[in-house]
Amino acid sequence: MTAPAHDSPPAPHAARSTRPPSEDYGPSVPGFEASGGDWDEIAREAIGEERIVVNMGPQHPSTHGVLRLMLEIDGETVTEARCGIGYLHTGIEKNMEFRTWTQGTTFCTRMDYLAPLFQETAYCLGTERLLGITDDVPERASVIRVLMMELNRVASHLVCLGTGGNEMGATTVMTIGFTAREEILRLFEAITGLRMNHAYVRPGGVATDAPEGFTDQVRAALPKVRGYLGQLGDLMLANPIFRSRLTDVGVLNLAGCFALGITGPVLRSAGHPYDVRKTFPYSGYETYDFDVPTDTAADSYSRVVLRLEECYQSLKIVEQCLQRLDDTVGAPVMVADKKVAWPAQLSVGSDGQGNSLDHIRQIMGTSMEALIHHFKLVTEGFGVPAGQTWQTVEHPRGELGVHLVSDGGTRPYRAHFRDPSFNNLQAVSVLCEGGQVADVVVAVASLDPVLGGVDR
Repeated sequence: MTAPAHDSPPAPHAARSTRPPSEDYGPSVPGFEASGGDWDEIAREAIGEERIVVNMGPQHPSTHGVLRLMLEIDGETVTEARCGIGYLHTGIEKNMEFRTWTQGTTFCTRMDYLAPLFQETAYCLGTERLLGITDDVPERASVIRVLMMELNRVASHLVCLGTGGNEMGATTVMTIGFTAREEILRLFEAITGLRMNHAYVRPGGVATDAPEGFTDQVRAALPKVRGYLGQLGDLMLANPIFRSRLTDVGVLNLAGCFALGITGPVLRSAGHPYDVRKTFPYSGYETYDFDVPTDTAADSYSRVVLRLEECYQSLKIVEQCLQRLDDTVGAPVMVADKKVAWPAQLSVGSDGQGNSLDHIRQIMGTSMEALIHHFKLVTEGFGVPAGQTWQTVEHPRGELGVHLVSDGGTRPYRAHFRDPSFNNLQAVSVLCEGGQVADVVVAVASLDPVLGGVDR
């Protein structure tokens, strides 16, 4: 069946949908493209219909990245709000199809750049499930994964709270939040060698064991982070001006969360205690003692309260991890199967090499067969049995899911991520329409979107 003929070819950046208005997104704001070439048509239609349509972004400092918001306004009231995404598309999922299963961690860690360890862990848990080695992952490796994820959760929430406060004029909130986050980034650098984009979690375990004295370093940092969290609580929760600015702004009730697939703090602020760590435990989370805070106000203020409380709960989990690490010193952090395990005794270094040269000398001095095996494992990778799996973890912004498909080869046939920021952005229209233009920034900040995860 051939496509219907047109009287004239469409413009290079034609934005208006070819569907009838009744089937389109709406009569006010037409469809648009990420290239930005649609603005002339949108502005022309707005002028002809005596409407005001403005762009907020994609470079606006309050959009947490290259998010484009198209707002139709009537005075100071937002009558329609639409999201434009795609400006940070990097093709990560497609690129992972051309890399080995281990190399995939270097790609997925770069999606949501504020929470890289969650993507690494979800991907590796899915890979381990396909390999059938979930129960073979050493306990110490799982404890390190949990420790790193919970520290990462606190760091991510600190960015959300800090940038959200800064967007409302509370610069001190941002400086305190980023100062506290710096304490955690130093811990990441101590164990992974990097402050972000770690590629630390690997199929079968982690890249390297915690260095000597790391638990003491974490214990020394925890009181500092708690102190900064207390300052944020005093500045935000105990401040009547801050509270009145956020209360009843960006309201999304439980029915709306269910309809839009919203998870994370936004869902829990509406009263539902869904947390993947409790509902579908992974990495031994069922053995840790922690609570899932909830609220029922379902507004921007309740989301701030929940994120602060989640930081305290994460630190509670971290303390339990430290005790377990002290009890398992010297235990392996990578599966014993040499057909899967990358070298886990390598140490990181600021020069990017660490002790890798010593390790290569050890391999070359052992046997030629060991050198060949090492070369093939690194260059070709290990094979994964054909099949597919779905793995979820509790991300700072909600439920992160990864769908992995293997055709039996050494590379993923398909790797797809359900990023919570993408789903949460669907609520922008509900949160903003009918409110004030000034409240758009507050509502979007309460969702805490990260565009690296949205666009991928």
